Amino acid sequence: MSLIIPKPYRRKLLPETTEIAIKMIKDSFQSSLAQALNLRRVTAPLFLLTGTGLNDDLNGVEHAVSFSIDAMDSRKAEVVHSLAKWKRYKLGAYGIPAGFGLYTDMNAIRTFEDLDNLHSLYVDQWDWEKTIREEDRNIEYLKETVNKIYGAIRKVEALVYERFPHITPTLPENITFIYAEDLAREYPDLTPKERETVVTKKYGAVFIIGIGADLCDGKPHDGRAPDYDDWSTVNEAGYAGLNGDILVWNHVLDIPFELSSMGIRVSPESLTRQLELRGCPEKANLTFHRMLLNGELPYSIGGGIGQSRLCMFLLHKAHIGEVQASIWPEQQIKECAEAGIELL
Repeated sequence: MSLIIPKPYRRKLLPETTEIAIKMIKDSFQSSLAQALNLRRVTAPLFLLTGTGLNDDLNGVEHAVSFSIDAMDSRKAEVVHSLAKWKRYKLGAYGIPAGFGLYTDMNAIRTFEDLDNLHSLYVDQWDWEKTIREEDRNIEYLKETVNKIYGAIRKVEALVYERFPHITPTLPENITFIYAEDLAREYPDLTPKERETVVTKKYGAVFIIGIGADLCDGKPHDGRAPDYDDWSTVNEAGYAGLNGDILVWNHVLDIPFELSSMGIRVSPESLTRQLELRGCPEKANLTFHRMLLNGELPYSIGGGIGQSRLCMFLLHKAHIGEVQASIWPEQQIKECAEAGIELL
């Protein structure tokens, strides 16, 4: 995606008021999320030792920022991409029972991102994980959890409107569930991103189910690493996938806008299958993967919710740099300034 300059663009809040609004959103949303999903806050690492398998591989091809540790005989560590697997490990370590979970503030550096309205070198999100029973590993439990998260988002949107009445709500009352497989069948001539545009604009808020497995056209809707979300188990609809993405329609940029990636996590069986499908069965020897395959980790559901993304959307901002401090190309800073988009 290239830089989008909405015309005309009028910021709804001055930078100093924006800072106040950001804190209000972050404080309110994490409380609402914790209450909705029975989560408690824990402290998260910024980096992990290389070779443990605990870092999130995202699509399986991105490289983490890494460094050597002088005090540990130059052992390598890497900045987290996200905490998808670390959180599940902590559920087991803390003995958190089914129906309860944890959340944390995750900060990451992703040097491979294309820098534009939505993507930054700096990633901040609420990473959450919840222990579930084996019988909860189904599409209805996934949908129930999505509805709770969406309810928390709408609750904070209403709070923003109460505090700043000129920032009017745009989210529909309900989120619509759509299978990636159905989108591929209905729009075979469109790319996955084009399909997202069509359905998100139509419904306002959607959860696309089944991200990672090959669809009827032989291609996945989008990439997923093989060792956290379960994208290969066939669900009650007969489609592969117990995961998905929350997307909302961004009226400022006129584009679909991803707020969260989440899903029911792999079982020992689906982990083995997905490692084979992605051609990396050797990962089964890593610490995290061995624990999972040996039944030492609980069944779980989890995901990440973009903090800056949520603030950007709820405050009707045109660029993620209006709600977070990061580094941007000089030309992008110049173009934004000329359009009245002030980056922090």
